[in-house]
Amino acid sequence: MGCFECCIKCLGGVPYASLVATILCFSGVALFCGCGHVALTGTMAILESHFSKVTSDHAMLTDVIQLMQYVIYGIASFFFLYGIILLAEGFYTTSAVKELHSEFKTTICGRCISGMFVFLTYILGVAWLGVFGFSAVPVFLFYNMWSTCATMRSPMANLTNIDSICVDVRQYGIIPWNATPGKACGNTLGDICDTSEFYLSYHLYIVACAGAGATVIALIHFLMILSANWAYLKDASQMHAYQDIKMKEERELQDITSRSKECLNSYT
Repeated sequence: MGCFECCIKCLGGVPYASLVATILCFSGVALFCGCGHVALTGTMAILESHFSKVTSDHAMLTDVIQLMQYVIYGIASFFFLYGIILLAEGFYTTSAVKELHSEFKTTICGRCISGMFVFLTYILGVAWLGVFGFSAVPVFLFYNMWSTCATMRSPMANLTNIDSICVDVRQYGIIPWNATPGKACGNTLGDICDTSEFYLSYHLYIVACAGAGATVIALIHFLMILSANWAYLKDASQMHAYQDIKMKEERELQDITSRSKECLNSYT
């Protein structure tokens, strides 16, 4: 076998669908975790500088944000490992299907593992749908602030008193009602929108939300792949069982035929 034939055979055993899903999953998780972590830090800086200047007022929020950042580290580590495992499972099932008519045989344990991955990926997909919806909340909040600032600066608005336009973050439950000042109005609100922390955090939240959406798509892709692979493995095991029974019957028939010929020769 030449080098070209070997390359073609190796490329034929690559699970391209699983490879694409793994790359999409890694990209989505990386965007969500990296951008989300930095955006949370920027959000905390904005709140401390402009909306809640007393540390005790936002102590619980600080603890929650730190906890979310630690959770982000865990999510990144888990999905890096889980993506590699699913890619390896894709290589396994591809080999099982490619070698359907050879000596390679699937086992009950292998089929159970494939079924377990289908169930686990379904659970993770549902969980990431919730993460995707949750990640859209800060995008909505920042968009409200940005649109309010854009309205104040628009010449079409014709506002006589911009100090009456305010954004009160206390109404969103982010900080308690007794936090001071709790809201920003007029020029103060415009200055917040001009800060680098606001601009960076707003766009990072958008990218993090897009990353969560990409992860959901990747998990749906994985779910379709795993379901198809599980069905292929099930069909492969049934085909091997049928072939084993067929070969056994053929050997028995050959033995009966050979014994019949021996008996006939002995009589003659």
